[in-house]
Amino acid sequence: MILAAGCSGGKKPTGQMPVPEVAVVTIAPQAVTLTTELPGRTAPFLIAEIRPQVNGLIQKRLFTEGSDVKAGDVLYQIDPAPFQAVYDKAKALATTLRLRMERVKEALASKAVSQQDYDDAEAALKVAEADLETARINLGYTKIVAPIAGRIGKSSVTDGAIVTAYQPMALARIQQLDPVYVDVPQSTGALLRLQRGQLAQDGNNAVELLLEDGAKYPLAGTLQFRDVSVDPATATVTLRMVFPNPQGVLLPGMFVRAVVKEGVSEQAILVPQNAVTRDPKGNPLALVVNAKGEAEQRLLKTDRAIGNQWLVTAGLVPGDRVIVEGLQKVRPGMPVKVAAK
Repeated sequence: MILAAGCSGGKKPTGQMPVPEVAVVTIAPQAVTLTTELPGRTAPFLIAEIRPQVNGLIQKRLFTEGSDVKAGDVLYQIDPAPFQAVYDKAKALATTLRLRMERVKEALASKAVSQQDYDDAEAALKVAEADLETARINLGYTKIVAPIAGRIGKSSVTDGAIVTAYQPMALARIQQLDPVYVDVPQSTGALLRLQRGQLAQDGNNAVELLLEDGAKYPLAGTLQFRDVSVDPATATVTLRMVFPNPQGVLLPGMFVRAVVKEGVSEQAILVPQNAVTRDPKGNPLALVVNAKGEAEQRLLKTDRAIGNQWLVTAGLVPGDRVIVEGLQKVRPGMPVKVAAK
């Protein structure tokens, strides 16, 4: 009786698993601004290496290392005494020959001298005047001035040093840091893609900049496509960008990332990154809920990451319901239940 009661009161297990519940997002095209991050380094807008143009002894350095200088500021004073003496001598000789030529000219009018005498006197005066001008220029070169405005670095010589004209070692270097260049190496294929995008169509060359610590630089720059050359060894070009730098935040040689706008995709398909998995070959996959209520696997083609989403160029269409939660419980072909929002 006990056995009979137990058999009559028990229920046989059905063996059916419950339908897994998943959360989905419905694909809807949207307008997305496409950008590319390009690593590069900063470079001075202008750079000048200071070298003497005459031989001599440095009497005085007239700048503070690391300071800003203006074009025309005197940086070094070379001892002018020997050059002053040469100039004075050339000036005296030129004055003497000028007076002599005037006398010969008066004598020529009265036929007291020949035309050849006058021509010789005139030629001698011209040579003396040329020597005087050379002496004047060399005397001026004893003041070594800044050819450009910018920030000057350390000096390679001190007071009392002997320097030579156009020596290989620069006395100092001036770099103009406002604005600054950002040089970015990029493949020729990527450059062509940028040139074909909206950037080339609407003329919007604005570029953003990310600093080495990830902070955004507050001022926008300009992308220049001109003056690029292809490196035959690497098949890359250098894109040159110009950024204002009034506060001197950007220094030459800094590593930065330029954010370049490629254009706007009006019908972009974005899918959350947590909805995309990879097969053993690394191909991106996603599971969608089809019309039968079953999980269906799709092979995707992705272009790039935009925030926490993938930009999908193939494999999904508008209206697809992509599974974003519950992927661990689902296999392709299984019936699923879409969780209510």
